[in-house]
Amino acid sequence: MTSEQAVEVTRDDGALQPPDRECDIGPQSPEQRADTALRIRYEAAKSERARPIPDHPCNGDEAKFADQNFFASYTKGLPHFGSTAAFPGEVRPEAYMQLLTALRSGAPDDFNLIPLGCICVDGDGEAQQTASRFAPSLVGGNCPRRLVNPQAALAFDLEGADSHHLQIPPAPKFDSAEEASEMIELYWMALARDVPFSLYGQEPITQAAINDLNAFAQTYPNAFTWPCDLRSQGCVTARTLFRGTSRNPDGSLSELDGSYLSQFLLLDIPFGAQRITPTIRTVLPFMNPDGSSGGGMDYLTEFEEWLAVQNGCPPAKKDQIDIEKRRFIRNGRDIGQYVHIDVLFQAYFNAMLILLQPPSTSNDNAGIGAPFDPGNPYQRVPNQEGFGTFGGPHLASLLCEVATRALKAVWYQKWSVHRRLRPEEFGGRVERIRTNPDLKQRYPVHEALLTSQALKAIEQGIGLHPGYRTHLLPQAFPEGSPLHPAYGAGHATVAGACVTILKAWFDEEFVIPKPQTLDAQGERVAYTAPAGERPLTVRGELNKLAANIAIGRNHAGVHWRSDYTASIRLGEEVAISILQDQVCTYNEDFSFSLTRFDGSPITISKGARPC
Repeated sequence: MTSEQAVEVTRDDGALQPPDRECDIGPQSPEQRADTALRIRYEAAKSERARPIPDHPCNGDEAKFADQNFFASYTKGLPHFGSTAAFPGEVRPEAYMQLLTALRSGAPDDFNLIPLGCICVDGDGEAQQTASRFAPSLVGGNCPRRLVNPQAALAFDLEGADSHHLQIPPAPKFDSAEEASEMIELYWMALARDVPFSLYGQEPITQAAINDLNAFAQTYPNAFTWPCDLRSQGCVTARTLFRGTSRNPDGSLSELDGSYLSQFLLLDIPFGAQRITPTIRTVLPFMNPDGSSGGGMDYLTEFEEWLAVQNGCPPAKKDQIDIEKRRFIRNGRDIGQYVHIDVLFQAYFNAMLILLQPPSTSNDNAGIGAPFDPGNPYQRVPNQEGFGTFGGPHLASLLCEVATRALKAVWYQKWSVHRRLRPEEFGGRVERIRTNPDLKQRYPVHEALLTSQALKAIEQGIGLHPGYRTHLLPQAFPEGSPLHPAYGAGHATVAGACVTILKAWFDEEFVIPKPQTLDAQGERVAYTAPAGERPLTVRGELNKLAANIAIGRNHAGVHWRSDYTASIRLGEEVAISILQDQVCTYNEDFSFSLTRFDGSPITISKGARPC
């Protein structure tokens, strides 16, 4: 300090004082900062506006079958023709046209005019809700379920890409081989709900599923939609059955190593002062391993029950909760129950806690302490750490933020673009063909499905499974699917967004220490990798987590495989666009590097946009 400077910071009594008398110090004056904030907002808005405006093609089924009561589109919750009509289970076309009128106009009053298919018995106007709460409360209600939030399709987002600036490809057509392949898989998933993941390929149901799916792949290779195990003669193996399709940078599938369930659904969760064991309240199985009744049930396997639920009526049956004990997620029925009542970003918030908390020999509230991405600015400085920026609180709030923006993006696709029917609706058409083969002319279901072993097994049974004597798709939830279209999937889009944030934040190559798996009794044990298997990394287990949660909805019967594959990439785009919009808002020099679900790398850094 020079003598001149010393005079400026020393009072007459010798005490030190700040060199400036203003409390607000920093590189910019308040006026300059306000102008900079305006410029950052403006440049981000300009950058988003400069995105190419995509087309939003659909599969054309709505227009193709408009004069056949829109039977190939999503109509659940609207009024349907009853059992005595010429085409029972098809929507009353005037109701569907009112839905289209509202979506075209965007006028709230037009949405209020959309008719529902079920009428309040007591006339009190108090309808039941499910999607806006985290646990269904349907049984005993007298009023219809309501359509879930179609006006969210019209909401704007002012950070990241606006929902209408993002695109997913058309869904498979009703009469396509690809649609048939997805339905074949769903029938097998329904039959295999009570088969432990650890026994895939070792018992009759999943052995038959593997054979049937491989037979389809050989006959219709261009419509093959499942992950392929290149280390085997048949693409579908016990390793790939019902798994996800994310890839490593070298193009290999990233989810085939380790157990079916992600480590982030198996490891204990350090939740502040609490430690949470990831057991859940399950529902009773439909069938025990010995073929006896498990006390539980599958739903919508009778046409009248199915029809009432298509009209939006509350289900007459309820979940059969297993009150004996809480269990680890063992099978498709368990993961279906997890995603039945979860908070949409719950699994990724838990994963964040596991990744953040360091391991400890003295503290049982420990995680795995994965290092941050090398581009995190506080990985490179010795005297500071992140908190509100590039630290735990920043990450925790960002996960919630991308989740709600992901929902807006996918709700636009659901309601305004695709309006894809739910698998249970498709199953209703297949069942009508079973009872009246002449309807094959009306409902052009692909022959691959009608001749599949899956359809035979769902009707007549296989192994110890008795079958359902119907071609309806058995549902794991009493109410079947939610009252919004299938494509894309909300759970899968949120999965894609949240997992992308976690992959950006942490070192993807970090190896998971002390991995776990479940034994044949469903108890947690240490995982021992077979010879030649790659170590379990943060990237692979996060990709697997996204697949577990998204495909968990398929295990329940409410979504298609392409709902998962398209939607995790939609969520990924939402998250990346938000990270890109935020680059100019931080003082630190930083970068985020991650691997997309398709295996390609991307880096987001300061300087990517003019700041």
